[in-house]
Amino acid sequence: MNLTVPVEPPPSSNYRPPAPARRSEAAILARAVFLRQRDLLNLLPAEAYRLKMGKVPIGKRRIWIVNDPKLIRRILVEKAEDYPKSDLMVAALKPLVGDGIFISNGHTWKRQRRMIEPSFAHMRLTTAYPQMVGAVDTLISELAAAKGPVELDAAMSRVTADAIYRTIFSEPLASSDARGVFDAFQRYQDVVPQVNPKTIISSPANGSFDDVPAVVNACREIRGVLGRLIDRRLAEEAAGKVRDGDDLAGAVMAARDRETGTRFDRDELIDQIAVFFLAGHETSASVLAWSFFILSQTPEIAAEIRAEVKEICGDGPIEYAHIARMVYTRAVFKETMRLYPPVSFITRIATRSDEMRDHKVEPGDLVVVSPWLVHRHDKFWKDPEVFRPERFLPENEKKLKADTYLPFGLGPRVCPGGGFAQTEGVLILASLTRRFAFETLAPEKVNPVCRMTVRPDAAIRARVIDLAA
Repeated sequence: MNLTVPVEPPPSSNYRPPAPARRSEAAILARAVFLRQRDLLNLLPAEAYRLKMGKVPIGKRRIWIVNDPKLIRRILVEKAEDYPKSDLMVAALKPLVGDGIFISNGHTWKRQRRMIEPSFAHMRLTTAYPQMVGAVDTLISELAAAKGPVELDAAMSRVTADAIYRTIFSEPLASSDARGVFDAFQRYQDVVPQVNPKTIISSPANGSFDDVPAVVNACREIRGVLGRLIDRRLAEEAAGKVRDGDDLAGAVMAARDRETGTRFDRDELIDQIAVFFLAGHETSASVLAWSFFILSQTPEIAAEIRAEVKEICGDGPIEYAHIARMVYTRAVFKETMRLYPPVSFITRIATRSDEMRDHKVEPGDLVVVSPWLVHRHDKFWKDPEVFRPERFLPENEKKLKADTYLPFGLGPRVCPGGGFAQTEGVLILASLTRRFAFETLAPEKVNPVCRMTVRPDAAIRARVIDLAA
């Protein structure tokens, strides 16, 4: 296997964004055993960033970390049916998304995928783009009117939630129902135990998990609001009301299983819409929060984005056709996803015996593919912890080693919203950077933690400098 790191041009930046210290395995074990550290990113030993495959030395079940690109493809593509979504992920997300496509397995997942794929094809990016622009315009107005510091991570959550809400329901996030969904999602993300180290270490294979009351309450509120919105749309449909334009809710409601002719029932509609809202705003919000933090620390990179926007758009609006031409802005977004992949741990459960790198994987073993580790692996990247957007300029991106960059996963369960996320990310980066500069307060206190996505451990507070003032 050729592990030669591609030759890269002289770096535009030597900035190292915040990351956990790489500690010895002995130090990590002490932290894990005594649970002095509850964040999974801080429990990764230095060796994890160099190994191809290894077994976690503690826990009630066998846990494998797999970084080898060939084995990653084996797990997520070639033998995907032998490695379904893990019980840990299902237990964490089921109260919110039911049996939605994000966690369903087997026949149920195949049926949902058959029905959902045409919905995404129907919802072309050109159709969704005006909804994104509307959400961005709202945020620009809010930032321009800000009288004091703002929380960048909260602002990014609002704008991406607004964009996906408009795309799903053809209305802005300003309504009381929509705000209720957004606020409940924020509470859910604070308490959901998806990657809790204690749960991972102490849970047996295919064990049961106790409900967390705060999670159940937040999910009940979210699903209640989504149910009311779905009921309203179903009532309009029954009354023969035809809506102008397309949205994702309408496309999913119109979806039919081509083999049986059936449609999603009410609960299934809520499941799928909950998946879209979760995946469509939280993952993008995480990347954008880190992007603007990094830009606040690297003004030379922000200046490059402004120059690119000026060259392509002048002083006019950023049109959909402009997005594909913004290669540097897109490279900034992609490099942020490399260092802060929204989903840092892809967990699968082995259902059959398998052999990988002289290791015997048995049914019930937990297999972890970690974009966080693969994206920072010492063998796959030159200066892996340094922020260098030029890695993803077209002439360099094609030289990257296959299957070492997987921010949206890989294989049949790859995130179908990747195109949406990248278009939205470039639009928001370009729009806000040309209008504002951000000065982060106490940047030395900003550190990543792994919750549902990779988030800062405390709010990123920043002063807003309006360049148009």
